Amino acid sequence: MIEVSKVKGIGPRVELLLKKLGINNVLDLVTHYPYRYDLIKRTDLKNEEVEKVIIDGKVDSVPILVRLKGNLNKLNIRLVTTTGMVVGVSIFNRAFLKSSLMVGSSITVIGKYDSSKNVITAQEIRMGLLPKGEKIEAVYHGTAGISSKNLSTYINTALMQFGNDIEDFIPKYLTERYDFLNKKTALNIVHNPTNMEKLKQAQLRLKYEELFLFMSKINYLKLKNKKVNNGQEKIIDLKKLEDLIGTLPYQLTADQRTVLKEILDDIKSKRRMNRLLQGDVGSGKTIISILAMYANYLSGYQSALMVPTEILAVQHFNTICEVLKGTDVKVELLIGSLAKKEKDTIHEKLKNQEVDIVVGTHALIQDDVVYKNLGLVVTDEQHRFGVLQRTNLMNKGTLPDVLYMSATPIPRTYALTIYGDMDISTIKTLPSGRKPIQTFLKDSSQIKEVLMMMYEQLKQGHQIYVISPLIEESETLDLTTVNDLKNKMDIAFQNKYKVGVVHGKLRPIEKDKIMKDFLDNKIQILISTTVIEVGVDVPNTTMIVIFDANRFGLASLHQLRGRVGRSDLQSSCVLISDTDAKRLDVMTKTNDGFEISEEDFKIRGHGDLFGTKQSGDMSFKIADVKQDYKILLQAKKDSLEYLTDEKYATDSLKKMLIDNIQEG
Repeated sequence: MIEVSKVKGIGPRVELLLKKLGINNVLDLVTHYPYRYDLIKRTDLKNEEVEKVIIDGKVDSVPILVRLKGNLNKLNIRLVTTTGMVVGVSIFNRAFLKSSLMVGSSITVIGKYDSSKNVITAQEIRMGLLPKGEKIEAVYHGTAGISSKNLSTYINTALMQFGNDIEDFIPKYLTERYDFLNKKTALNIVHNPTNMEKLKQAQLRLKYEELFLFMSKINYLKLKNKKVNNGQEKIIDLKKLEDLIGTLPYQLTADQRTVLKEILDDIKSKRRMNRLLQGDVGSGKTIISILAMYANYLSGYQSALMVPTEILAVQHFNTICEVLKGTDVKVELLIGSLAKKEKDTIHEKLKNQEVDIVVGTHALIQDDVVYKNLGLVVTDEQHRFGVLQRTNLMNKGTLPDVLYMSATPIPRTYALTIYGDMDISTIKTLPSGRKPIQTFLKDSSQIKEVLMMMYEQLKQGHQIYVISPLIEESETLDLTTVNDLKNKMDIAFQNKYKVGVVHGKLRPIEKDKIMKDFLDNKIQILISTTVIEVGVDVPNTTMIVIFDANRFGLASLHQLRGRVGRSDLQSSCVLISDTDAKRLDVMTKTNDGFEISEEDFKIRGHGDLFGTKQSGDMSFKIADVKQDYKILLQAKKDSLEYLTDEKYATDSLKKMLIDNIQEG
């Protein structure tokens, strides 16, 4: 990589400032793309519809500097425009321009025009007149000390010096197939466009390369995984598995059957399973994971199920024990709060394969945990774990099969990218007997009505979740806090019902105690931040009230809503917000998490769909997954062709591409 300091005009001070923008080398610099383009052309001041004006002309009066309060100032001049009008121009806090704005100077003014006063309040004054016709001007994100104009200069200097040294990652035959511009030309046009048609051509070429590189990485990892052999084929006694399924108090849905077959095919094959099991809240992913672990046990291997919280680990442990009670499977629970002696005993059992299934939190990946024959790793709510945590558990066995579970429905577009190196199984249908959750949208003027709805549920002996997005008062955001809500609930229900508060700042032991009390119905109203988004099942909870619902993404709201409706009781969700009604109204129309996630994706793009920034999430400089989905699909197809077709086996670019992927 060519260091950015090699670019003419970039010294140590500028180099440090560029680092703040994530620019460390010449490639970073020339791919620091404009975030918008301004069309620079002379404005007709007689057009009253125009808000922003660009006009040029000659200074017709000596500049007058007016001192305002504090350190503020205003500079006033008279301008004779090239179209023959005379207008006043005012610009604030640009006293330093006074010496440049001599009578007769040619300038260009950009700002807002007030026709009633015949005055332009300028945002910017540039020396010189406008060019003939239109000019497309690139605008960049800068930082204190580096303006958009500075960046443009550095980028163009870098392109002149090193444009021929910038690597092109599109194979020649694909460049010819799509009649792409060469990379240097495309970069020059994107930073200095002369017309919109050429700009679109250049952007298409650069977007394609970025997506081709990304999908090459995804496809390479997937192909590599397919070659990985995890030993001999596992033999599963399918009759015993069907016998267990026959003991369940319900029938598996068609989706569950399909997904189970996909997982069993993976387990039986020599290839290592790398599968994401996604399904809406309550769709029955847990039973599928239990059946997968039982199948793994029948083939002679151990399984590990890792979950994000201790209380969820306990719930899963109890569920597994209940489902497998008629079998010889030995199940253990390994969590941080166990006494050292208990942990040591389980560690010894795991080492000797006296445990068939172990359920736990990050305690499963401690250095002193050794497995005799780990064949299957299941992670629940996988996006809650860091990449390293998941990898540590995978590395505990000799290439164990891996099953990730997520109750966060992921749009197909997004799944293709983040989870492109995995196989994806989806459960869409919900088990029979579940009643759709009724969702209501209310504003703060309807709080009394909401409290009456809550009271009706409490009178019937049911429990309620109340959600607030903040823990403490904020100086910048006027939002309801959990502590404030507790006081209001105590007053509203005259302390007849026990109100508990749980949030992220509590210690895990405190949080688990409150959640257990709620599970045991010692607490009837649980006020919480989103920590209950992944939590225990409390079938008696029939209502969730979400304050400041506008602060949440639709996918997060759907996850929160899924905390109720866990039984055959009719459940409801109340969203309280004084803004954003149109977006939130989607929640009242559907309970389909996939439909909601698609809507969320349309609104928010490929950013943070889960409410927490994804570790290792893709970050594109010029491409946009949502807008450029068709390009992405083509790049996926082309990259797979390039990586697998033997005629490109000796291609020098292919080796460079794979080296680039392996370097990360």
